[in-house]
Amino acid sequence: MRLDEYFEGVERDREADRRQLVEDKSYAILEYLEDVEREFERKLDGDSMFGSTSPTIFVGHSSYPNVSTGVLSPVGNEDRAAEFETGEHWYEQDFSIEDVFEHRTGLLNSTQPTDVRSAGRTDSNGRGGSAGSSSSPSVADAWNGFLGVQREVAIADRPVDVEIGLEGKLNLDLEVSRTDVSTPTGPRAPAENATLTENPYVPKAVKKTLSDDEWGATGAMNYLYNRDFDVYDIKTILSAGALGTTDQRRLVPTRWSITAVDDTIGNYLRGQVSNAPSVDGTEVYYEEFLGNRFWVILTPGQWEFELVELKAPGSIWNPDAESYRVTSDHENYEGRTQYVEETAGAFYAARLGVLEALHDRDRQATALVLRHVTSDYWGPAGVWQVRETVRHALENEPGVAETFRGAIGGLAPRLPVSTNSLRRNSELVAGLQSQLSDFPASAG
Repeated sequence: MRLDEYFEGVERDREADRRQLVEDKSYAILEYLEDVEREFERKLDGDSMFGSTSPTIFVGHSSYPNVSTGVLSPVGNEDRAAEFETGEHWYEQDFSIEDVFEHRTGLLNSTQPTDVRSAGRTDSNGRGGSAGSSSSPSVADAWNGFLGVQREVAIADRPVDVEIGLEGKLNLDLEVSRTDVSTPTGPRAPAENATLTENPYVPKAVKKTLSDDEWGATGAMNYLYNRDFDVYDIKTILSAGALGTTDQRRLVPTRWSITAVDDTIGNYLRGQVSNAPSVDGTEVYYEEFLGNRFWVILTPGQWEFELVELKAPGSIWNPDAESYRVTSDHENYEGRTQYVEETAGAFYAARLGVLEALHDRDRQATALVLRHVTSDYWGPAGVWQVRETVRHALENEPGVAETFRGAIGGLAPRLPVSTNSLRRNSELVAGLQSQLSDFPASAG
């Protein structure tokens, strides 16, 4: 399909389907949070024992290495526990930002302070108590107590029934205000203990990684990925300290584990396609989700990747500005040696989606991803939506351009910033500097 026909079809279809948010879009979330508060109070009032079905865990990063580590579990929706875990099903079900927030705030986080290196608890000052002394078992040996339950939840193939003893009355810590909308989390409660009320099933591949004391975390992650574990499963297992050589196993904060897995699997796939033939021509893909519009351009050449983010005024990452904020990060054929500076975890999530598609085709390419963060993206949904939108964009039928220059020229009127701004912020587009004067400049 010619590029101009592709643009016309995409824009017509998306405009018909696009659901615009109302002006006071956060009010529905505030009302939902009030319902969540009432439900937790009703379910747990006067009862320190909490029985539920846990789909996943959470490891905080504040005050590392002494962190808050918890078991996440819904209250009142135990039969739908799997739906509350972040994953590709949220994309398949066409979640809105409101849906994302409702599922995240609907999980109780039963927590204990923990040293990431051992199974012992720490006090509020980060000091080890009787269970956190130098004689405490390492994370690799922790199969009992709260941390043991947490690990069993993480490595099981489905949500696990648990019973949690809470320390005193539940403290919701859930003030309903507009501030909470920007950082949606469910209520927390300190946990005294936790017990499994069923024997979870652990897949054979996970048992293999656990039993090999000399297997590094990178190799174990790649092994699981090649056995059809998605990155969502692998990051949870990594967070629980269940991967790596015995002396190196640690709890990994959830926020860090997400990017670590995207980066590790991405590096593996880059190695797999590094000697593959190039794509034959320039292909342009498009998809949008949760107020984010993605253009993915693949063009002949060695592997090279760049993510450019165009952040609208009023969007979550550019809320108070009057003009677009443009950020970008880039890697060449050899990859990167340092963490990206501008686009954070979104870079690794988008790169993984591109590399997966190329690996499936046994091809390599020079790839540019343009992410237009519109003002409809009013709350942070997480980098999973970047990963899933790029993945699904590359499953669509592409538009075809004669050259990379032609693809950029065709896109230019449809982007919210000028071609000069794009050139200043993109290494790949900067290479077309001498020709860009021929392109029409859009507003911005």
